[in-house]
Amino acid sequence: MIRSPLRRSRRLTAATLAITASMFLASCADNSSSGGGESAESGSSLKIGMVNEQPDPGTPTKGGTLTFSGYAAVTSLDPAKVQIAGSAGGSELGAIYDVLMRYDPIEQTFVPQLAQSLEPSSGSKTWTLKLRDGVKFSDGTTLDSKAVVDSINRYVNNKGPQSSLWAAKVASMDAPDASTVVFNLVDPWTGIQSMLSTGPGMIVAPTAQQGDQFTPIGAGAFTLEKFTPNEELLLNARPDYYGGAPNIDQLKLISIVGAQPTAEALKSGGIDAAYMRTLTPILDLIENGNPGFIDIPSLGYIANVNMAEGRPGSDLRVRQAMALAIDPETLNTRVNNGKGLPGQEIFQDTSRWHNDVAPTGIDPAKAKELLDQAKADGFDGKVTYVAIQEPSAQATALGVQAMLNAVGFDVQIDYVTGAGDLIKRLYVDRDFDMSSGAASLPEADPFERLYTSTKSGGRNNITGYSDAEMDSLLDKLGVATTDEDKKAVLAQIQERANETVPWIVWGNVPNLVVWNENVHGLQENIDSMILFDEAWKN
Repeated sequence: MIRSPLRRSRRLTAATLAITASMFLASCADNSSSGGGESAESGSSLKIGMVNEQPDPGTPTKGGTLTFSGYAAVTSLDPAKVQIAGSAGGSELGAIYDVLMRYDPIEQTFVPQLAQSLEPSSGSKTWTLKLRDGVKFSDGTTLDSKAVVDSINRYVNNKGPQSSLWAAKVASMDAPDASTVVFNLVDPWTGIQSMLSTGPGMIVAPTAQQGDQFTPIGAGAFTLEKFTPNEELLLNARPDYYGGAPNIDQLKLISIVGAQPTAEALKSGGIDAAYMRTLTPILDLIENGNPGFIDIPSLGYIANVNMAEGRPGSDLRVRQAMALAIDPETLNTRVNNGKGLPGQEIFQDTSRWHNDVAPTGIDPAKAKELLDQAKADGFDGKVTYVAIQEPSAQATALGVQAMLNAVGFDVQIDYVTGAGDLIKRLYVDRDFDMSSGAASLPEADPFERLYTSTKSGGRNNITGYSDAEMDSLLDKLGVATTDEDKKAVLAQIQERANETVPWIVWGNVPNLVVWNENVHGLQENIDSMILFDEAWKN
């Protein structure tokens, strides 16, 4: 059962955050430190949780503008049109729409946000959502059960990024009264909590869609003033927000290109908060004393290998040879000066989903043997590796090339100019043999992204991987309702991945949502998304 009081205190205080999720950690740091930087000389010094935790700041100050730099610029304000994630518009759209549920990464549990409660049946096959009283959209209309059902149906009908999984799992929705929504599931499933914390849980007002015209009208703490796609989003505070008027008057949401310029803007006060995914600036900001929240999603640093017919990766022996030849520790030295989080396991020991199943290991001699077998059957050894022409991506590409060539491959690197070009090559044209990437499985619930990226025919399965036994394990994971049962299935998935190589795992990349010391009240959600309704500056 998940419940909350009518008005909860959601400010992140030192006491709450001391109790210590999940796209693209043994700690030696002292999280009780509030002055000066923490020791963060490498990724291995990090753990999931707060860094440079602030003491209780006292009474919030009202007014002002808070500027947040996201990882990628916002391209659309329609939750049904974009992948909702911390790295891709999740925080920005959450300010407009809020979410029905929120994941608390400190407590490792889901809590109601716009909802009042969410209760499963004894078998987790029916979930009953109760809405809070008095919640209104920014146009003054009431957020009721019909609005929730209509918004989610709109999301599915518009083929939102999570719609196929929702449609496969949710048989029907009922609205027995204005404050109740009943979700009737096909099978037992706890992932509905995760869904209601992301895109499907961002409820758009009934008046938002008028024919082909969409207006961003939500129940969040802020409303739209100005939107320039790929550049800037300005939002104004709502005095009638159900939880009380936000402390800040305005949110300015931008995306600075490059991690180092973003870090410099934060240090100079040009921005107030940011989402970071690049290791060196992350370690620098922690050392600088900036408060923030570290998340370490699993499968954050992997290679995608194209398994389509006619591609080298269609031969299992080729994929196995690649996995055995590429040493994550060597890549870590070349790319991160030895400061990263290398490893071959799906879930490192920083994750609550970690298991004791050993990964494949490194064995160049075995890799050469497997490659020679493939060559004897006609494979010419040639592989094209596609990479962005950017320093860390180039370092990865050159490292992979050297290690694969050392066992007999002939790797050619094909550089593209930017992320957009890489996405087109991988996701649209499927024109690649091998490329680096990330599945970024959230700590809250790894099932959804693991399912969509690995299941035969899955929405984000860009490699063409297909394995009946893995499909069965993924289905089994989807109906597991306890953490213990989920961990048992995930261990089996690791074993099957060792045998069939759906991806080549090189390690993880930490994410940091970071702010300046004069910023308070930011609240984490799933996948490093942030809610701003209680944010303030002094």
